[in-house]
Amino acid sequence: MTTTTTTISKMRPAKAQLSPRAAKNRDRLISIASPIVLILLWELCVRAGMLDPRYFPAPSVIFVTFVGVVESGVLWTNTASTLVRLFWGTLLGGVPALLLGVGMGLYRPMRALLDPLVAATYPIPKSAIFPLILLIFGLGEASKIVLVAIGVFYPVLINSAAGVMEISKVHLDVGRNYQADRWQVFRTIALPGAMPLIMTGIKLGVGLGLILITIAEMVGAKSGLGYMIWNAWEILSVEAMYVGLIVIALLGFLFSLALTEIERWLLPWKASN
Repeated sequence: MTTTTTTISKMRPAKAQLSPRAAKNRDRLISIASPIVLILLWELCVRAGMLDPRYFPAPSVIFVTFVGVVESGVLWTNTASTLVRLFWGTLLGGVPALLLGVGMGLYRPMRALLDPLVAATYPIPKSAIFPLILLIFGLGEASKIVLVAIGVFYPVLINSAAGVMEISKVHLDVGRNYQADRWQVFRTIALPGAMPLIMTGIKLGVGLGLILITIAEMVGAKSGLGYMIWNAWEILSVEAMYVGLIVIALLGFLFSLALTEIERWLLPWKASN
């Protein structure tokens, strides 16, 4: 009996394995199909009366509002304002965080000095300190950029330090044996070795920055996607509110996609896994 079962199992055709390219195309198809299915279900639920259109307007209605906002130029103006603030905030917070994070990973005294400060200040909600930022920097552009910079700073700093600390000591010892100076160690060992976690920190930082700039624009701005959403709430234009939310979601998706492609270019060995 056992011999017969073994023979039958050997005769069964092996399950076909997808090639890496086919698996990648399948995953992309699923990623595209999932939001489309969700939108169709949303539309059907509204038309069937399962959702209140006063609070959950049909996607078709939101699309009509979206077209109107695009044609009027309001969406482009507000999106551009948000992107400019996000860019400068990410730059202002990300670059110092990268340098400090790598330094903390390489040098124990620096890590001992900064670790308590990071641990104490990181849990503070960044939106909670926005009133203080407004008092210091005023209602202009500086306050919004600073809020984004603070939000971006911590994920990049923490992930950069963790990435360097995960580098094998053998690589650092090789650099010392070849008498590499600090800049060479930073450029050729620490930075490339920590890059996977650095990219993760940048992704988290940009996402948090997008959240914070939206909050900041609701409070003290006359332009931007946050201002657009808040203004729509004030005039009870629910469709326009959804337009702003959807644009923010699209920006988050596009940023994630772009950073993933940059990561594949910088880390080809990781992309091949």
